[in-house]
Amino acid sequence: MNSKQFKAYGTEAADAPLKQLNIKRREATLKDVEIDILYCGVCHSDLHFARNDWGMTQYPVVPGHEIVGRVSQVGAGVDKYKVGDLVAVGCLVDSCRTCNNCKNDLEQYCPEWVGTYGGYDKHLDTNTHGGYSESIVVDEEFVLSVPENLDHAGIAPVLCAGITTWSPLRHWNVGKDSKVAVVGLGGLGHMAIKLAHALGAHVTLFSRSTNKIEDAKTLGANEVIISTNAAQMENAMGRFDLIIDTVPYTHDLNPYVATLNTNGTLVVVGYLGPLDPMLVTVPMIMGRKSVAGSLIGGIAETQELLDFCGKHNITSDVEVINIQDINQAYERMLKSDVHYRFVIDMKSLKG
Repeated sequence: MNSKQFKAYGTEAADAPLKQLNIKRREATLKDVEIDILYCGVCHSDLHFARNDWGMTQYPVVPGHEIVGRVSQVGAGVDKYKVGDLVAVGCLVDSCRTCNNCKNDLEQYCPEWVGTYGGYDKHLDTNTHGGYSESIVVDEEFVLSVPENLDHAGIAPVLCAGITTWSPLRHWNVGKDSKVAVVGLGGLGHMAIKLAHALGAHVTLFSRSTNKIEDAKTLGANEVIISTNAAQMENAMGRFDLIIDTVPYTHDLNPYVATLNTNGTLVVVGYLGPLDPMLVTVPMIMGRKSVAGSLIGGIAETQELLDFCGKHNITSDVEVINIQDINQAYERMLKSDVHYRFVIDMKSLKG
């Protein structure tokens, strides 16, 4: 297959910094859309994958799955997009398209889904490469339309942080009578607050410290409960229909389960790994409470989210950086020193 060469930023080893690389993309085939990347969000998953924290990275790797850009070329069979359209690409660039999950718009649970980076590129027989690059070529079925009224940089993290929190909000039917709590105020947490608030829910933030109170209320939270305050946690018992837990490291879920009402659910979206301490099942059994997990969303659900954001003018709170500052940004992410998401201006790579 014919290919073209593009500039990108990636790494060739777990202990090596990201640097400029040259990568190959396929030339647009019949149903492909080539996208000139304007902005790419920086996700914690990018860092974990670059450093092989999950033990499955194949190098070289070019991270980035929160991509916003303009269509620069389309294949002859493309009918959804035209040159100049503002579009996005999230965490997926392909799936089997035939399994039950794919047939039900749940491509994120397809056993053969292809990640935007670190997946298998069947066209070039190599790894897929992500959005820390000048351009990307994607099948039109995995390209999303972005409302023009939205800030181009601010919408990028919606492709991961946004959809990761939107999907459980929609699955558990959050609306104006819902009582929703969010654990953790970071990239995921701040989007969960904005989206739940826009859906009309009463929104509460669980935080370990008081310095997040004003930010949370500005984002749309009705109240903040300090999780280290025993009296406040006691008063929260049995209150919430849904808790979205965005904390990215192992922590005790039991105090939060106790704040669910009957039939309530705590959904984990931030942490991958074994629980420590273990769950105590008594409050779950006595109140038919659930602990669940959720991944991102499918293509249709992600488009629904982008349209919702366009209607309500919702974007992420971001700090725009140059690609040359990505290694420093990774170190700052490890210290939670970002308010609330880094986004790369890809002009810095093209220049």
